Amino acid sequence: MRRRPLCIAAGLGLGVLALGPVVPAAAASPRSPVKHVLVLSIDGLHETDLAFYVGQHPHSALGDLVADGTNYTQAQTTFPSDSFPGMVGQFTGAGPGTSGVYYDDTYNHELLPPGTLDCSTATPGTEVPWTEAIDRSQTPITLDAGQKLTDPALTSLPTNTLAQTLGSAAAVTKAILRMTPTPQSLLDPAVMPVDPATCLPEYPHQYLKVNTVFDVAKQHGLRTAWSVKHPAYEILNGPSGTGVDDLFTPEINSVADAAGDDWTTGNALTQEYDSTKVAAVLNEIDGFDHSGTHRVGTPAVFGMNFQTVSTAEKLPTSDGLAGGYNRDGTPGPLLAKALDYINAQVGAMRQRIQRDGLSGSTTIILSAKHGQSPEDLSTLRRVDDGAIIDALDAAWATSHPGAAPLVAFSVDDDGMVMWLSDRHADALAFAKTYLLTHGAPANLATDPKGVHSATVAASGLTQVFTGAAADTLVRATNGDSHAPDLIGIAQHGVVYTGGVSKIAEHGGDAPDDRDVALVVSGAGVDHHKTTNRPVQTTQIAPSILALLGLNPRSLDAVQIDHTATLPSL
Repeated sequence: MRRRPLCIAAGLGLGVLALGPVVPAAAASPRSPVKHVLVLSIDGLHETDLAFYVGQHPHSALGDLVADGTNYTQAQTTFPSDSFPGMVGQFTGAGPGTSGVYYDDTYNHELLPPGTLDCSTATPGTEVPWTEAIDRSQTPITLDAGQKLTDPALTSLPTNTLAQTLGSAAAVTKAILRMTPTPQSLLDPAVMPVDPATCLPEYPHQYLKVNTVFDVAKQHGLRTAWSVKHPAYEILNGPSGTGVDDLFTPEINSVADAAGDDWTTGNALTQEYDSTKVAAVLNEIDGFDHSGTHRVGTPAVFGMNFQTVSTAEKLPTSDGLAGGYNRDGTPGPLLAKALDYINAQVGAMRQRIQRDGLSGSTTIILSAKHGQSPEDLSTLRRVDDGAIIDALDAAWATSHPGAAPLVAFSVDDDGMVMWLSDRHADALAFAKTYLLTHGAPANLATDPKGVHSATVAASGLTQVFTGAAADTLVRATNGDSHAPDLIGIAQHGVVYTGGVSKIAEHGGDAPDDRDVALVVSGAGVDHHKTTNRPVQTTQIAPSILALLGLNPRSLDAVQIDHTATLPSL
């Protein structure tokens, strides 16, 4: 089994990746004025994007947000810089080695395949797909993820034209807001990995090794909510399984138009999709649940994830505009439009907070789960990772007749993250040597004219870490069944893709992937302050608790990784 999403190269220095300052976080003052923390995670938002936009629009909503808070200009997200470990890190304080979450779609050496009934004799090892693949709806995948809401605005989506879909945005939003606040019911246990200890399907929240901010807030009687792109993000419930009171998860990889496109294939579609979550957050600011029908009080911890900037960076063109960046490194036309959209949504939320009299008790944290790479399109090179893996398996079969394919699973975005069927030292050495000594041909299937394609040496990699070295790199416990067996760091600009024409992706360790925006603004925060001290997005988690007057050491990861609160809070 292998997943071959688009990837961009990343450079990585030797050594253990930093997870944040190793300074124990102190308990916050119980007199904290903050009663609500609104978290806005904007996929793809680099610190440079925010700085450019605010520089061009100093009196914009984003400009005011920066002015009314503390701006951390040297913030980095987790490695791998995938959405799942990035989001988990923001709400646990844990890096992947501690949380056990390395990517959204991974492999585990101890869990059993879905549907296993005889757990005493089954062979361990299976894919762990925390993606739309575990939604109840599959043919087609629907926006409600299989809840079977019957509103015509939703049921007609697969047959709508793009223009009709965009014209029905208000109706779609109103309909999808009826989606359940407990999306565990939308996940299909028949396609989940099986826990050998219980012989039962393992849900995402059970896979997580540490507790979450939502867990801690609930233990103190506080209300929690979150809006995000897949029901599989119920992992944020934490080990309790009940950390988020109101979890709104419209499926982004669902059918959005007559062509079968999902909500990421056009930036206008992505904006419409994100607007459904904005509507949920506005309802929550007003003191209702996400549907706007039940008055429950404004949550203590709540917010949403935006996808609009991410697709504007990935798509070569959309809505008649060029995606990505200009040659001078500034946002191109589509990305500039996407940033305008984000600015308008942030402005709407700030205005609602002010209107409802919550400004003096609300802090807004704006950041990103990941950046996007490469920003410089001239460095983009497309390579077929499937051909590399097939060749590696063929070489292994030649020297080991009768052996299983060496690569059990691989995720290749901004590099290679692999789980091997044979974890012995000779197999690890074989894979590493092969990858570093064999070239990879250009993928002309995705680039017929060769504009962004070229044959690359060393499988497009600069470094390969295996076994204990890979564990050390991500601070995993040696032999952890969650952890990858091989991590390859790609040459900058290399894109591993078997048929996708995106111009940027994430997952690696390049600055384009990991250098993200981070602003903490509003109540309980120094205003008009900028700090260039290096920080990690994992520090958001203990900082949320500190702002609310709760003890950051209530988080498992604060005690394990010694994740500190953000400086100046």
